[in-house]
Amino acid sequence: AIHAVPAEQVVVLPNSPNVLMAAERAAELSDKAVSVVRSRSQQAGLAAAVSLDGGRDAATNAAAMTQTLERVRTGAVARAARDDVKGRFRAGDAVGFVEEELVAWGRPRETLRGVLEQLAESAELITCLRGADVPLDDEAVHALAAGEVEFELSEGGQTSYWWLLSAE
Repeated sequence: AIHAVPAEQVVVLPNSPNVLMAAERAAELSDKAVSVVRSRSQQAGLAAAVSLDGGRDAATNAAAMTQTLERVRTGAVARAARDDVKGRFRAGDAVGFVEEELVAWGRPRETLRGVLEQLAESAELITCLRGADVPLDDEAVHALAAGEVEFELSEGGQTSYWWLLSAE
C-alpha cells in the first residue's frame, strides 16, 4: 500500500495493535519517506486523520496526528463471539470496551450506556460510528448519550462492532 500511493511521503495509520509492527517494518523497507502514527483502532485513526494537512510534510503531519491521539480515548460495543470463561456474559451478549479494557457487558442498551458514561468523563466530544445491524435505533443511541458532552453519530458500516466510539 505504501508503494501504491502516488506520493514520495506517506503517513501510515495501522489502526490495530496487531498491525503496528508490520507497518513500522514496511516503513523501514520503503524508499519513500514514511511516518507511522501508532493508531490502535479504527476510531483512533479517524480522529487522528482529522489533523492531516495536505500542505505539510509527512513527518509534521505524523507529529500532529500523534498529538491528537494523545487526547483521544476510544470505546467500542460488539456482540460477544463466545461465552466468557469467567461467566460474565454469553455468546451474543453485548460487550463494551474503553481503550482495550472490557468495562461493560449484557444487554446492548446498558452496555453502550456504560461505555458512553466512561468516555464522557472529561470529554467535550464523543464521536460514534454505527455499524451494520445495530440492535438500537439512532434515537435510542442519542438518548443514551444525552448530557453535557457533544455527541456525533455517523454511519460507519463496520460488521464486527455495533458501535465504535472516540472521545476528545
